Amino acid sequence: MTKMRIVLLLLVISLLPLAAGAQQAAADAEGHQWWQHAVFYEIYPRSFADSDNNGIGDLKGITSHMDYLKQLGVDAIWITPCFPSPQVDFGYDVSDYEAIDPMYGTLGDFDKLVADGKKHNIKVILDFVVNHTSDQHKWFIDSKSSKTAEHRDWYIWRDGKGPGQPPNNWLSTFGTPGWTFDAKTNQYYYHYFYPQQAGPQLAQSGSGKGDAGRDAILVQARRGRIPAGCGGHAV
Repeated sequence: MTKMRIVLLLLVISLLPLAAGAQQAAADAEGHQWWQHAVFYEIYPRSFADSDNNGIGDLKGITSHMDYLKQLGVDAIWITPCFPSPQVDFGYDVSDYEAIDPMYGTLGDFDKLVADGKKHNIKVILDFVVNHTSDQHKWFIDSKSSKTAEHRDWYIWRDGKGPGQPPNNWLSTFGTPGWTFDAKTNQYYYHYFYPQQAGPQLAQSGSGKGDAGRDAILVQARRGRIPAGCGGHAV
C-alpha cells in the first residue's frame, strides 16, 4: 500500500459519522476508538471473488469469504468504488452515488454484505470519491449543457488563452493536459485525472456552488442514499 493510500485510509475517520444511522463506537479503557487499533483489508471487488463465474468479482463474492476474512483477523474491509461507473479509472469515475454498479450486484447484495459483516464483527468501509465525478454523471452532463446551467459552477470552466490554447499550462497527474475543450460552450473544463473525471470543484471550499456539489454528496451519505449501513467512508 502506498503512503498516499495509507493517508487516505486514515482519513476514513473523518467520515465515519456519515453512515446512515451510524453510532459512535464507545472508546476502550484507554480512550481509543475502534479504528485506532483496527486491521483494515482493502478489497478491489472486481478481482477479489466471483460468485457467478462470469469472470468479474462481485459483492456476493466478498460476502461468501467473510469467514476467511474473519480468520485473518480483519476488523474492517475497505471496498474500492463499487458505484455505477464507465470504468475509465477502475470505478473512480463515479456516475451515480446512489446505487451499485450492476457488474458488482445490487443494493440488496450490499445490504447482505453489511449484515454478514456485522455477524462477523467486520465493518464495511466504502471508498468515497468527492474530488470529481464521471463526465457521465447527471451533474456534469447538465454543467456542460450551457454556461447558465444549474450545475455549471460545480466544475471548473475557463476560457482559453486563444484559439486552440487552454487557459494555462496545468497538467493532470498523468502528465497530460489538465484542460479539455468543450465545443458546445466554447470553454475548457479542468480535470486532475482523466478527461472523463471532471472536477475538482466538488472538493473546493469557498467557491459557493462548488461547495453545494460537495455538500450534495455528503447529504446523500447522511440520509443513507449512498448505500446505507456501511461503517464509514474513505476519502
